[in-house]
Amino acid sequence: MSETPSKEDELAGSEQPFVQHLMELRDRMVKAFIAIGIAAAILFFFPGPGELYDFLAAPLVAHLPKGATLIATSVISPFMVPLKILLMAAFLLALPFVLWQVWAFVAPGLYTHEKKLVLPLVISSTLLFFIGVAFCYYLVFGQVFAFIQSFAPKSITAAPDIEAYLSFVLSMFLAFGLSFEVPIAVVVLARMGIVSVQKLREFRGYFIVIAFVIAAIVTPPDVVSQLSLAIPMCILYEVGIWAAQIFIKHTKAPEESSETASNP
Repeated sequence: MSETPSKEDELAGSEQPFVQHLMELRDRMVKAFIAIGIAAAILFFFPGPGELYDFLAAPLVAHLPKGATLIATSVISPFMVPLKILLMAAFLLALPFVLWQVWAFVAPGLYTHEKKLVLPLVISSTLLFFIGVAFCYYLVFGQVFAFIQSFAPKSITAAPDIEAYLSFVLSMFLAFGLSFEVPIAVVVLARMGIVSVQKLREFRGYFIVIAFVIAAIVTPPDVVSQLSLAIPMCILYEVGIWAAQIFIKHTKAPEESSETASNP
């Protein structure tokens, strides 16, 4: 009985020596660091570290009592805190180029159907993280700081420390940025076959509870900020279920597609 010859491996002949992989990884990392350095240099001159911090502090300053300002309790804080914000902003500005370098390094070792899965996930996860950070800055911070100041006694003059504020902002940015990655996590779990789409639908009620528990832990103790995190997570979970069905359909390996066609 004759067997049907298997299709030639599309990655055949593309192997490279291990040392060459390390050299390419080094070159990609150097390019990524150069991009971050260039972004930092640009931001240093325009708008400048001080202006970047003023922009980051604007939601809090807007809700402080008249005449109140942020303070620095450490001698080097006025220098170090704006510098940290400058580096953070430079990394975010250069992030698309950094991710492109990562993609250029791993793409040659991926099959066509894997590229169809990885590249959209890299792009969408980056966009969702930025959207989560922007949502936190423009919509959540104002509500949180207004709530906090409404409970402050008139005998207390608020003068937050700039390092404490930076720590708070970064933790909130990270919480909202990662929370907005829910669709990516759902898609990956479904595509890898760890959980079926039907199971994800059945888990919907449990996820709503989990979302509100996470929001209660990572946000300040006010209803507005907790709802601002929990509700988008629930909506994004539904988006992830919908996206998972599309990804599973369009990122199957050739052998998976042929098996599906032969076993309807």
